[in-house]
Amino acid sequence: MSQIDDKLQLFDTITLAEMEKVKLMNRVDTKFLVTTEQLVEILDRIHGRYFVQFNEGRRIADYNTLYYDTADLKMYIAHHNRKLNRQKLRARIYVDSGIAFCEIKNKNNKGRTKKKRIPMNPADFNDMLSRDENRSFVSEFLHYDVNTLSPVLENKFERITLVNVEKTERLTIDMNVNLINRVTGRSACIPNLVIVELKQDGLCPSYFRDVLLDLRIQQKRISKYCLGTFLTNPDAKMNRFRRKMRYIEKLCNIKLI
Repeated sequence: MSQIDDKLQLFDTITLAEMEKVKLMNRVDTKFLVTTEQLVEILDRIHGRYFVQFNEGRRIADYNTLYYDTADLKMYIAHHNRKLNRQKLRARIYVDSGIAFCEIKNKNNKGRTKKKRIPMNPADFNDMLSRDENRSFVSEFLHYDVNTLSPVLENKFERITLVNVEKTERLTIDMNVNLINRVTGRSACIPNLVIVELKQDGLCPSYFRDVLLDLRIQQKRISKYCLGTFLTNPDAKMNRFRRKMRYIEKLCNIKLI
């Protein structure tokens, strides 16, 4: 991580308040999978073209997320079966600032991601649906019976957030992803895997995308919730994720299952 820290020190910073202008709650997401070694080269190439978010004295932030689903994993299955209109429900804590949200992510058939969220008490992270205000929010906007939902997968990771100088796109770079299944008790970690997500309000020119094209790094759809579920729940359906799993194994030179 020291190399990544050193590279980030060269980036101009942007505050959390300034980042609020680039929230992109209704956006197009493009994901890429790289290794930590590739990330070092990418940061070296895009230095000067992007700001790094600086918050609570840190350029790398800690995140903690807890996904909710039905007992038979209906939200996971919808993603696995490539349903175009799908949803995910999660509690998320921004650990450094102590801010927490109850969030619903909607993916529509045009490939756009729309996120709705309300603030919540971090103390309710493990049981956010015990609060009436959270239950009312979920009941209104999620297409699942709130009474059928419970915590399924916890996900802890470190995130770098970048924004281009034109402020038309954001990059989130997730590292050291740790996955803990609340149902099976199993856990998984892929230390060398980095998940990069390009968030844009439409398909506009991107210097970052050009850099990845030059490095021959192609888009790879990935969901941390789905990744964690098929790695920690042997009963979860995973036929359509096997090729992606093999890709990650080859990329990171590891054996997952």
